Amino acid sequence: MGIAGIKIKIMPESLESNLEEIKEKAKAIVEEKGGKNREYEEEPIAFGLKAVIAFFELSEEIESGKIEEALNSIEGVSSAQVIDMRRLI
Repeated sequence: MGIAGIKIKIMPESLESNLEEIKEKAKAIVEEKGGKNREYEEEPIAFGLKAVIAFFELSEEIESGKIEEALNSIEGVSSAQVIDMRRLI
């Protein structure tokens, strides 16, 4: 089995949601579930709202759905959805 590169878009509930806190909690979840954090960016959506784009590595043997589910449970997060997944060399 190989290593997958996964990008997940994490949408905050509102403009008042603390993106730095969401990033820190997301990083902890990824590491706890066996992933390796690579990059976290903020992506403008509309009217000042920004999403967090989480990029991390995960063994193909580990189910990514469990990470997505855990990210959805972060306080202040409206949704978390995989937007890209590919095998890394």
